[in-house]
Amino acid sequence: MKSVVIGAGQAGLSAAYWLQRRGLRPWGDYVALDSNDGPGGAWRHRWASLTFDAAHGLHPLPGLPLEAPDPAEPSSAVVSRYYGEYERTFGLPVERPVRITSVTRPTDDDGLLVSAADGRSWLASTVISATGTWDRPHWPRYPGQELFRGRQLHTHDFVSAEEFRGQRVLVVGGGTSALQFLLQLDAAGATTFWSTRRTPDFRTAPFDANWGADVERRVGERTRAGLPPLSVVAATGLPLTGQYRDGIERGVLASLGPLSRLTREGAVLAGGRGLELDAILWATGFRASLGHLAPLGLREHGGGVLMSDDGVSVVREPRLFLVGYGASASTVGATRAGRAAAVAALHRLDALPRPENREGARSA
Repeated sequence: MKSVVIGAGQAGLSAAYWLQRRGLRPWGDYVALDSNDGPGGAWRHRWASLTFDAAHGLHPLPGLPLEAPDPAEPSSAVVSRYYGEYERTFGLPVERPVRITSVTRPTDDDGLLVSAADGRSWLASTVISATGTWDRPHWPRYPGQELFRGRQLHTHDFVSAEEFRGQRVLVVGGGTSALQFLLQLDAAGATTFWSTRRTPDFRTAPFDANWGADVERRVGERTRAGLPPLSVVAATGLPLTGQYRDGIERGVLASLGPLSRLTREGAVLAGGRGLELDAILWATGFRASLGHLAPLGLREHGGGVLMSDDGVSVVREPRLFLVGYGASASTVGATRAGRAAAVAALHRLDALPRPENREGARSA
């Protein structure tokens, strides 16, 4: 097999499209392996109240426009339908569900061995890893966290604000998900409190192409230094939309400051104020899902993966290309990174001696 793409979200589908567009044969030369039961990537798992008009950063894939649907339709349904249509339109070789457990270096071969939980494996000359972040929710640790008798859940597990009607809910986190949760919980009849480590960074500057390029530059500087990527909100700030401005004026989007510890009945803020709570919603983001790459030993002393100047090539492993990581974690960044990874993988293949450019997969 010439190339294996791990993941069929925005970045993985973009990479698959360009591999095929540049001449690799589906199923024979390359395949995309996805852990989900159907199309949609991480969007497939988003809560139903995250509608198309409320979702940030929905961008089209190459070659197929993203038609504007009903703005009130759940973004999970919109993206799952769009990705499914994309796979069918271009005949992309997506195999699912396949849960990848490891990528290793076989001692008897120059390729990389991609192994799945069901015992199958694929030997490939190049691997494009596009696993994103959704299956690695970040749960911060605070004193007393195990004592709290109420409910604790993460963005990853959120289903509906209606579940919290009449309850006292603390939302922890400074990103756009936290803002959306606070507004939805308030509308559903919950009493809300908001805790952030820093003062919320609302910005009125236009979120245009220049802004996006600046964000990617700053995030890219860290990954090229082998440091972990910044959180999304640390890199972008919060857009001061009319909806958010209204929430600020009504006092719903007013941070109470950092959290200090949890108690049996609730939480204590850094300033000493105590809160009686029924639930805590941790809107504290996600980390890059790279566990399957652990056998390759890619981590630097700074904790990140050292990336080359193209943003997708891994310095410690020239046969591996990483997308949906760092600057390519957003959907627009992921689309571009998918193309860059495909081009880089093809250049790698072109440089190999002909016997190395073999086909096929093997089962373990």
